[in-house]
Amino acid sequence: MSRSVDRRVPRARNFRQNPTDAERKLWQHLRALPGSAHFRRQATIGSYFADFACHTNRLVIEIDGGQHADNAADRERTRDLNARGYRVLRFWNHDVLGNVDGVLEIIFGALRVAPPTPDPSPPQERGEGNGDAGR
Repeated sequence: MSRSVDRRVPRARNFRQNPTDAERKLWQHLRALPGSAHFRRQATIGSYFADFACHTNRLVIEIDGGQHADNAADRERTRDLNARGYRVLRFWNHDVLGNVDGVLEIIFGALRVAPPTPDPSPPQERGEGNGDAGR
């Protein structure tokens, strides 16, 4: 049986090979992070490509240009990623290019916070699966 082909791979590869200046600059710092904070570039999550994603910490970093100002599609994308358990940090290109240390400080702070956990199961009624049946 053959594996199905993910048609998103060539597009993600193209994005990785042709990063913006801001993505290139931030990647030079993110790729060198020690510990469990391993970031991937142009990671596919659902139907989206995240500029950078750390799956272990459930953190997505998006680097936005002016075309993203007040963008409804970006708000929907963030809602979808949040629903999948990811936190999303967004930075403007000029912030990364002009203040990468400040951007990294925010990212490091987010990495120190535990990743979100799924909502717990709803409480069970008395006698439902907790050993109280028949008492």
